[in-house]
Amino acid sequence: MFKNKKSAIAIITILVILLIDQLTKILVKTNMHLGESINVFGSWFQICFTENSGFAFGMKFGGEWGKLFLTIFRIFAIGALVWVLIKIIRQQYSTAFVIGIAALCAGAAGNIIDCLFYGQIFSDSYGQVATMFPEGGGYAPLLYGRVVDMLYFPLITGHFPSWFPFWGGEEFIFFRPIFNIADSAITVSIFYLLLFQRKHIKRLLK
Repeated sequence: MFKNKKSAIAIITILVILLIDQLTKILVKTNMHLGESINVFGSWFQICFTENSGFAFGMKFGGEWGKLFLTIFRIFAIGALVWVLIKIIRQQYSTAFVIGIAALCAGAAGNIIDCLFYGQIFSDSYGQVATMFPEGGGYAPLLYGRVVDMLYFPLITGHFPSWFPFWGGEEFIFFRPIFNIADSAITVSIFYLLLFQRKHIKRLLK
């Protein structure tokens, strides 16, 4: 199936992103407790350990049933992305397009690994540093693991003017969401594909 140069590039792209994503998550999970933060460059770049059970960037979706639906949806989405990746390699799309789709696959896979397995292989992180492969089992059943986030860039902080509608006087932070390497791979690859690979997207959709 993967016997040419573009196949090798796609595999390497996916493996590198997955390795960095999972290594950073495991390091955070096994060295920090939930809610702990470490300043990397002043206060504007922090490693801030959070977990979420929903979409990227900490968004949530519909409780436990929503979590199950989202995990299953992600599995099918990754299957579809892998199918697209195989198709564009076979049909000799550009290497740049292959890399973009491979990065999107890797980002989606990075978060689904958390959802599928982290609840099984880690103890909880509330008020403690998690243990890997704890006696007695993990903190959640299969499919119900939580995604580990840690990258936080509160670049600008302040307060809305008092006259500002709805949020007058309230604090604002830019950039507020906390995310991970997989989220970054998804976001960057989507923007890259939409901005620079539109002709290949149009060809694919024909």
